[in-house]
Amino acid sequence: MKVSCHPTLLFLALVLPIFTACGSSDDTAKAVIPEELNEFAVATLAGGCFWCLEGPFEKEEGVKAVFSGYTGGPEVDPSYQDVAYGRTGHTEAVQVFYDPDVISYSEILDIFWRQINPTDLSGQFADRGSQYRPEIFVQNEEEREIAEASKMALEESGRFERPVVVPISDYQPFYPAEIYHQDYYLKNPLHYERYRRGSGRAGFLEEVWGS
Repeated sequence: MKVSCHPTLLFLALVLPIFTACGSSDDTAKAVIPEELNEFAVATLAGGCFWCLEGPFEKEEGVKAVFSGYTGGPEVDPSYQDVAYGRTGHTEAVQVFYDPDVISYSEILDIFWRQINPTDLSGQFADRGSQYRPEIFVQNEEEREIAEASKMALEESGRFERPVVVPISDYQPFYPAEIYHQDYYLKNPLHYERYRRGSGRAGFLEEVWGS
């Protein structure tokens, strides 16, 4: 989720008429995850621009909250600018807090697969680079087994001609992103929808999964 997810000159040349320059907000205040959410299960998932992952999860019954942030790298509490410009080992990600009595981890993964291109490990759609790589971060062996089974089921479904390459990795510290990134799809719906379509994500998902 960002004003322009990919900062390279090529990307800006393609989408400058649509998007504002990357990092145009000066607000550096980070979001804080409320302690009361600790009573719920949490899934940590990376799928490119984090703006595009919040809405699909937040609409699901049993999901209590979704936070955008950064994970997967060694740097402590990185900024959006550092992550977006590839100056860290982090990737953009979301944490989905959910009630496992209402929605299962397997169902969370089903939603996740329908938001990304699981055959592309070099980024997602117009956003290129490891800071937009897809990845599933698991907290225990049970989650790993579920994730591996879910990934295998998608691979065997034949929905994609290329292999499903999303890594399943051990959980690493998750750092919430700046406040202005949280619920961006609600705060700036017109810009969000232009980005989602202009980046190629919307068209790809409609072609693969239908509208």
